Amino acid sequence: MNTRSAPDDDAARAPLVFITGASSGIGQALAACFARAGWRLALVARRDAELRAWVDAALGPSAPRHAVYGADVARPEAVIAAAERCLVDQGLPDLVIACAGISVGMDSAQREDLDVMRETFAVNNIGMAATFHPFIAPMRARGAGVLVGVASVAAIRGLPGHGAYCASKAGVVAYCESLRGELRASGVSVLTLVPGYVATPLTARNPYRMPFLMTPERFADQAFAAIQRRRSYVVIPWQMGVAAKLMRLLPNALFDRVVAGRGRKPRRQP
Repeated sequence: MNTRSAPDDDAARAPLVFITGASSGIGQALAACFARAGWRLALVARRDAELRAWVDAALGPSAPRHAVYGADVARPEAVIAAAERCLVDQGLPDLVIACAGISVGMDSAQREDLDVMRETFAVNNIGMAATFHPFIAPMRARGAGVLVGVASVAAIRGLPGHGAYCASKAGVVAYCESLRGELRASGVSVLTLVPGYVATPLTARNPYRMPFLMTPERFADQAFAAIQRRRSYVVIPWQMGVAAKLMRLLPNALFDRVVAGRGRKPRRQP
């Protein structure tokens, strides 16, 4: 007697991961990594047609197991609606990764750059909270689940010309730490991933040296391992973790001299 489950039953029992920012860069590399490991995918991106095309081309026969939801993470109601559709169509995820993010240079002396800062916080901070929001209560009720926030080593110290991005990623670290404490007794884990430099569209125009630059695929492999180990906070690669700690220890006067001549991330062009 053949006791093997039907394919649909096997798919329904596979763990489910919900990932924002999945149309490129780190988010897409994480999606591919989890798909290879047999997970079902719930993928969110503003460019949903482009993401669907990638799913069909890259994931091939397994593509029907996965779902794509179009949403602009800068709009809380849009990402909440995507999460609610996931709950109805695919069920409660085992893992949620808030990966969507933007990075634009800014100059606070320029009025238009205040809008850049507002938009950066809308995606990187409010968007992350809105991503987690629909899943917290049902995960608490189930007594299990993992929420992952993607920060950056840019959170460690403020860099000239990067005020919006550095501040937003420092906010991600503090927010995830707060949430981790709130959910500690619930069975729901909160992990903070802190990438160093990863070769993505966000870093492609950086006019400065990027030590320990990684491919998105290599980052995703190491992030997957950290998530499996339920690390609460991890810097990837580890070398950037050491460098970040040393940067944090530098006295302000010395740090200011070190970064004085550093190139600045390009501002948004009018």
